[in-house]
Amino acid sequence: MTAFDPSRRRLLRGVGAAGIGVPLAGWLSACSKTDPDTGQEVVEDTSDLPGVLGRGESQGYLTVAIFNEPPYTKLEPDGTVTGAEPDVLRAVLSKFNIDDIQGERVEYESMIPALQAGRVDVIAAGLFMKQSRCAEVLYTEPVIVSTESFAVPPGNPNGIASVQDVHDNPDLRIAVLPGGFEQGILVEAGVPEDQQVIVRDNVTGVESLGADRADAFFLPTLSLEGLAEDNDDFEITGIVEDAPKTGSGAAFEKSETEAVAMYNKELAKFKNSQEFVDIMNEWGFDPAAVEGVTSEELCANEG
Repeated sequence: MTAFDPSRRRLLRGVGAAGIGVPLAGWLSACSKTDPDTGQEVVEDTSDLPGVLGRGESQGYLTVAIFNEPPYTKLEPDGTVTGAEPDVLRAVLSKFNIDDIQGERVEYESMIPALQAGRVDVIAAGLFMKQSRCAEVLYTEPVIVSTESFAVPPGNPNGIASVQDVHDNPDLRIAVLPGGFEQGILVEAGVPEDQQVIVRDNVTGVESLGADRADAFFLPTLSLEGLAEDNDDFEITGIVEDAPKTGSGAAFEKSETEAVAMYNKELAKFKNSQEFVDIMNEWGFDPAAVEGVTSEELCANEG
């Protein structure tokens, strides 16, 4: 049994941010006590697993930052967290007797600060790897490798097909999510801020086209395809060839080296399973796209 570290205490959450109750198994496997300062119950880490994995086994769940952007993440009306990233995370964590995950919707630019502040235990939201993020968090090996496209008005009147097109035409206005990978691509390409239209979510991004607030919305291809299922007011360009290869995995605090090494071992086994193939197919991803791609490679992305 590992010693209890008071700095690693987590308040018991009767109901998580997404409305998911603490699983019964988590209560049974944990020791609890009352915090004399707050009067609230806390869970003591009674697991032999390292760091965040031990904490998760003791309390029965981990809190995960998501954004509710299908197919990467999805928050069901009843509070259930699904999507390609959370479904893989849940499956791998089950190998460590961590019974569930609780979702907390966090804006992309706030996910890493939330992780570092202890508001969440892990990020599993399609937060694509790049140099600046990899310097602040510890990513697992990738689960998803993705492509980028533009949503444009019908007929693509401005002929937008590449990042270079945007760079070469200072009149173009491109909608992006704040702190998103796509905004980073534009910044690295030298696209000035006055060409970047910041939108709060995917729906607002599409709406900006119809309202003539933007000429294109830059987002992962699969995310745009998901939006197009309920909205035929825009077109999706082909894959943006001059956008870097993108991909994501779960992100943990930098100090969790031992836990992430153990997680990666189980993840590697899981990626060779039929269950992984089924999850990827369910959410529209090619399960073979991640083969041979490493976090080291994706963390070399500029931005």
